[in-house]
Amino acid sequence: MLPRKSIIPEEFAFSPALVSPIHRKPVFRDRVNKARFIAKSGACNLSHKNIREQGRFLQDVVTTLVDLKWRFTLVIFSMTFLCSWLLFAMFWWLVAFAHGDLDPNRKPGVQQCVTNVNSFTSAFLFSIEVQVTIGFGGRMITEQCPTAITLLILQNIIGLIISAVMLGCIFMKTAQSHRRAETLIFSRQAVITVRNNRLCFMIRVGDLRKSMIINAVVCLQVVRKTTTPEGEVIPIHQIDVQTESAVAGNSIFLLAPLIICHVIDKDSPLYDLSEMELQCSDLEVIVILEGVVETTGISTQARTSYVTEEIQWGHRFVPIVTEEEGVYSVDYSKFGNTVKVATPRCSARELDEKPSILIQTLQKSELSHQNSLRKRNSMRRNNSMRKSNSMRRNNSALAVPKVQFLTPEGGPNLAVT
Repeated sequence: MLPRKSIIPEEFAFSPALVSPIHRKPVFRDRVNKARFIAKSGACNLSHKNIREQGRFLQDVVTTLVDLKWRFTLVIFSMTFLCSWLLFAMFWWLVAFAHGDLDPNRKPGVQQCVTNVNSFTSAFLFSIEVQVTIGFGGRMITEQCPTAITLLILQNIIGLIISAVMLGCIFMKTAQSHRRAETLIFSRQAVITVRNNRLCFMIRVGDLRKSMIINAVVCLQVVRKTTTPEGEVIPIHQIDVQTESAVAGNSIFLLAPLIICHVIDKDSPLYDLSEMELQCSDLEVIVILEGVVETTGISTQARTSYVTEEIQWGHRFVPIVTEEEGVYSVDYSKFGNTVKVATPRCSARELDEKPSILIQTLQKSELSHQNSLRKRNSMRRNNSMRKSNSMRRNNSALAVPKVQFLTPEGGPNLAVT
């Protein structure tokens, strides 16, 4: 969801004087449109090329069939049964031909191996009846031909194996775990703001279903291109990021939308990045939510990512959980909404070295807030005074004038009408 316009007045914007006095030459460079490693929908933006050992995919046929697209799976499903029916139809035709059932000049007393199998078409129909156990009754096997009995047993066994494998693949494909992940949502934007006097990177996650995700765990990774001291270029360097709730053996209780917080400390890859340097970097923050579906017991995983354009510095998520008539209510229309708050624009390292920056920022924010309140109160007073003056003018304009009448004696008699 797109964030709404901030409800905090523009007076909360910070002047350059609040920035750290440590002057560092900003690094400006033309930022190339970097391809995302993980799309917002969770799909991996990765292409495999020049795979020489294609036969490895056939060693795990079930996984290969499940990973295929639906149109290929349905074609393979249909062709497998059709080919097996045609293959055994040929076998039944050969059995009938070897026994002489297809000879038009056979003796009337000789019994056929399979009754009413006089052509390849009838052999094909009999093959379908045997494998799917329909049994219309027009064609049937007799005890005169042991070869036909053996072929009947073989086709039943092979047909059961084909049905089990293909139906199992269809079931696994329809019950894939990523279907459950469609109702696990992430905020469109990530924010960096101050929480408990520390700079924090925060996102919001939620579950649209009432059935819960058991043992849900959120993992964060920063992916960026790095170069080692030896000169080795790592195009996709994955760095694990510790979250506030990621304690060993502890999982989140995803009953209502939660804000996942990462404290930017010395071990964080964001420790040396200020607001300006963050916008110039090409890093990508990947968020992975894993858990077990309560209703099916299948493990699921939901993924998303945030590039630097999707990270808002100096914003905070608005509250969306309220208590209404004894029930907690979640307003998902405000799921991704943020408001602007007082946040230093320096890096977390500079904030640790000079804590006074945070104090100055909060003081400036408080002064700006007080000035804004004074302006609002003065504007309200002026508006109220204008309204009262306008009402007085209107009342004076509508007042009834006095009229003087003369009595017969000539004395004045005042009357108001």
